[in-house]
Order: sequence, then C-alpha cells, then structure tokens
Amino acid sequence: MKKIIWTLFLVFSLAGFSEAAILKITVNAAIHPVTSEYIRGAIDRADKEGASLLLMTLNTPGGLDSSMREIIEKILSAKTPVAAFVAPSGARSASAGFFIGIASDLFIMAPGTNTGAAHPVGISITGQSMDQTMEDKVTHDAAAYIKTLAEKRGRNVRMAEDAVRKSLSYTEKESLQGGIIDLVAKDEEEIINALDGKTIHRFNGEETVLHLKQQPVIDVPMSARQKFLLTISNPNFAYILLMIGLLGLYFEFANPGAILPGVLGGISLLLAIFAFQILPINYVGLILILLAIVLFILEVKVHSFGALSIGGIIAMLIGSTMLINAPIPELKPSLKFIIPVALGVSLIFIFLVFLVVQAHRRKVATGKEGLIGEIGLAQTDLNPSGKVFVHGELWQAEADEFIPIGAKVKVGRVEANLSLKVTKANRK
Repeated sequence: MKKIIWTLFLVFSLAGFSEAAILKITVNAAIHPVTSEYIRGAIDRADKEGASLLLMTLNTPGGLDSSMREIIEKILSAKTPVAAFVAPSGARSASAGFFIGIASDLFIMAPGTNTGAAHPVGISITGQSMDQTMEDKVTHDAAAYIKTLAEKRGRNVRMAEDAVRKSLSYTEKESLQGGIIDLVAKDEEEIINALDGKTIHRFNGEETVLHLKQQPVIDVPMSARQKFLLTISNPNFAYILLMIGLLGLYFEFANPGAILPGVLGGISLLLAIFAFQILPINYVGLILILLAIVLFILEVKVHSFGALSIGGIIAMLIGSTMLINAPIPELKPSLKFIIPVALGVSLIFIFLVFLVVQAHRRKVATGKEGLIGEIGLAQTDLNPSGKVFVHGELWQAEADEFIPIGAKVKVGRVEANLSLKVTKANRK
C-alpha cells in the first residue's frame, strides 16, 4: 500500500513539474544579432518545455533587416504561440519591431505606445544614401514581405503596407481600430485574463486554444554572455574600444617592453572587432581611421609643416562619422561623442609622435657616442699622448698639440682601440 501511495505521489509531483507555463522575455534594445539570439533561444526553450505562450515585451526603435528576418522565421516555425507586447506605456515597436509584431501570433500594445514607421533605410558602403532605383527595390521588397505576413495573420494589409511605404506610425487605439493588433492591455495579468480560452490561428493554418489562467509566468532573462555582448555592441562603447586598442598598440610599438599598453590595446581591439561583427560597419570609415594614424606617423619622417597632421585629423573625423553604417540612430555613435573623442585621440597620437621625434633628436648619453663632445681633465701631459679623466673614468688619449697636466680637454672622437682623440678645451 505504501509503495502505491509513493508511486502516485511521484506521478502527481512530476505532472506538476511538467505543467505548461508562460515564458516571458523583455527586449529593450535595437534589433541586432544579440537580441536575435536572445529571442530565438527563448522560442527554442518554450518549444522544448511545452510552454503555452511566449510573451515578448518589446520596446525597440528597430534595427537590422537580417536579424529581423531571423527572428520572424523562428516565430513562424515555432510550436509555441508567440505574443508581441509593446510595453510599458511610452514604449514603441518601430521599423523592424513592427515587422516582428505583425509576424507574431498575437500583437498587443499597452496604452500610450506606438508602432509602425517601418520604411526601410539603406546606406551604401560609402556612407551615402542609396540611389532612387535601389531604394525603390528595397521598399517594394519590404512592402511585399509585410503584406504576406499581414495577410497570413489576418491583419490590416493596407495599414501594414502604409507603415512601410509611407513610414506611418500608429497609436494603440489606431492599431486596434484598424485591425493591426489584437488587444490593448496595460500588463501581463490583463493579457492572460483577456486571452484565456481564445482560439488563435497559427501561421501554418492550425488552430490553438490558449489556456493561460493559473499558469506560472516565468521570466527568461538574457544570459551573462548575451548581456556582455549587448554592452559592447553599444556603438559609443565599441568606438571607444577601437580608439583604446589603436592607441595601446601604437604606444607598445613605440616603446617596446611597456607590456601593459600592448595588452590593454590588444584586448580592446579584439573586443572592438567582435563588436563590429554585431554592428554594421562601413569599411571605408575604418580605412580612413587607419589612414589617419599612418599620416600622424609620417609626420615624423616628412617635413610637411603640419599638413600631414591636419590631414590625419580630418581623416580621423570623417572616418569616425562613417564607421558604423546603421539604419537607425540607436545603432550609430553620437556625433556629440565622436567629435571630441576623435579630436582627443588625434591630439594624443600627435603628442606621442612628437615625443618620439624629441627622443630621436636628443643627444646620446651612453656608449662611445655619448663621449663625443664631453669635457675632461688631463691627468698627465699629452705630448702627444697621455691620460685624461672623462665621464668618471681614466682614458688613454692623444692630442695634436701639447696639453699640460690639469688642462681641460674636449673629446673629438673615439678610436677603434678605445683611445680618445682630444683637443684643448676653449677657455671661458
């Protein structure tokens, strides 16, 4: 009897642990590879655990087309229904975020939010806007994509297309009245109460009844790795890492053996390169920054009267403004940040180059070269050879004229046999 009771207890316990739940994720950033990985990973977990719903809270200005399409592909093939919730009040789901909302099984907005403004923005490799023909092609492609998603999800196709072609943005009331979204709700509790028992049509044509009440809401945060990647993918931070890396490596090459600048510069540069794999980089801008450093170094070899330095500063400023080729301001470093940093780094490079030049011009103070021009004292008569005291040492010396003991001598050169060629020092 006890065995039967324990067996039943274990069965019910396991059943309780396997109970479906609502998984919740929060995306409060631009859409790029890090947020894409986070969302797709959450969908995989929801499918694996048999979750009844994945609630995705969105507050995003948009982002990269490639990352957006990765997310949408995952949403459309997910076993778990996905609800996009634009929240909290004051938040937005613009551009790529609008596409993601349209593609989701459920599109919900909190009061005081907006969505839309999904006109594609494209920039060429030179940092200039695309020509009209290419822009039209990209716009037509985006419009066709949003129409397909809206039709399959039963949403207002005209309003969805206008958000792309005319860059229209809609409030939560306009979206609900127009049939863009499914619900306006202030929080997840209101969403659960409103959607419990609702039948939804999946993208593949199947129907699913949502059972949400009495189910736990499990928050799925970003992993430590994803949080770290999100931090370094900040365009301002990535730019700083690049500058620190270049300065550190230059200082290490100029002063071999310093170690710390080289280590710090190498780590910073590697992190910057990793961040640039996440951010859309304009390689012409990167080449201009490297060209600026070359011009600063050439200033040492070529007497340009400052022309190379000025050219380097201009190249640094232009390259810095072109460096990150992003479709939205949130993925670009701020000009208020770039200009002072670029000018500061340029001045630091010029200062370091100046120190190198000064070091090269400084008179050698050690070795044979350091003896030339030094003043010593004759310890014996030089007629023509004798002993002199120079640099705290006695040297065998030779002179072309008679120099008496106690007279001051000046070193002219050091002979191969390490004897000195001296002359009588001029009296002051």
